[in-house]
Amino acid sequence: MTPTDAVPPDYDGTEYPDAESSAMFAGIPDGFQRLWTPHRIAYIEQGGSAPGDECVFCRAPTLSDEQALIAHRGELAYVILNLFPYNSGHLLVVPYRHIATYDSATPEEVAEIGALTQTAMRVLTATSRADGFNIGMNQGAIAGAGIAAHLHQHVVPRWATDANFFPIVARTKAIPRLLGEVRDEIAAAWPAS
Repeated sequence: MTPTDAVPPDYDGTEYPDAESSAMFAGIPDGFQRLWTPHRIAYIEQGGSAPGDECVFCRAPTLSDEQALIAHRGELAYVILNLFPYNSGHLLVVPYRHIATYDSATPEEVAEIGALTQTAMRVLTATSRADGFNIGMNQGAIAGAGIAAHLHQHVVPRWATDANFFPIVARTKAIPRLLGEVRDEIAAAWPAS
């Protein structure tokens, strides 16, 4: 193929006469596949937290709901979208108080985390027709907690058709919806307190 070769039409027949064929780009092909996720640029541009920086779960409530991706604010806990979702609509139920483990939560916090989890399930069922859920907490870094210092419960919606070959073959998760769109939909469907 030469640089003057035309790029083939897109899946829908659209032609791009000014596009260059990637066959002539510099570089050595590697064994990695690319899944383009332009929605992640917002996270990249604001930068990740360095070790020792403020807790992301303590900082989130100080931002607007749209900035922090908070779907609902309760009295003792709030519901936020996971920045690294397993599936679209992957929510986290987080107490405002900075505690690391479930046994450190007060009975009132436990009750509200439970109630918000139930409501999250109902809202996700209504908005995305989830067939089931994975719900859980990883207590401590050794147990897999990405943010071990601040308690949070995962609410992951599942569908009968959500399994595909990407995670197995390509070690890639395909997330079909933008986080902001999902947050807006969930927040609009959350029942008034």
